[in-house]
Amino acid sequence: MILCDIGNTNVNFYHDGKMWSIPAGEFKGYKTSEKIYFISVNSEISESIKHKGNNFIDLEPYFEFDTIYEGIGIDRIASCLAVDDGMIVDAGSAITVDIMSSGMHLGGYILPGISAYEQCYKDISEKLNCRINPSIPLDALPQKTSDAISYGTIKPIILILQDTCKDKTIFFTGGDGKFFSKYFQKSIYDKSLIFKGMLKVIKSSNISL
Repeated sequence: MILCDIGNTNVNFYHDGKMWSIPAGEFKGYKTSEKIYFISVNSEISESIKHKGNNFIDLEPYFEFDTIYEGIGIDRIASCLAVDDGMIVDAGSAITVDIMSSGMHLGGYILPGISAYEQCYKDISEKLNCRINPSIPLDALPQKTSDAISYGTIKPIILILQDTCKDKTIFFTGGDGKFFSKYFQKSIYDKSLIFKGMLKVIKSSNISL
């Protein structure tokens, strides 16, 4: 059984504890004789899957999620279902934040990801076209533009996460999740969090494998 998380940038796979990714643009030509159980936030790929045959099973209809939040993505739902109590931070192209309490979703918010900040600064001025330095010291004011951009990106994200989490354990996932997790004592980095939620749905729904 192969699990598949289809995003707008990458398509991530999971099989027996192993994970790998391909660019979303390459997935259109992806073929397999095995069953693929997937979730997708990429409408274009979702449409193309309809023509790939019966090996691709969409798990979204099997998800049941206790929330009043409108418009939450299936990828966020999957991550949240893997956590009964805690704060879930998926740090990828965007940074999504969700709070779970006793299996109930209390709400959440979305921030730009690090790469989006880089593009934003570049759009303002070519002089601000700098790579974000994840190792920027946050305990002293920067003294050059490149450091100022990194500081102005990283520190506000850290502060809003600190303000939200209170005493909750934070579960980080996503490409930049491991980096952000180092700033928090009560944190767990788990790159397979979405797939754990998918496996939970498969098990609870008695889906034929």
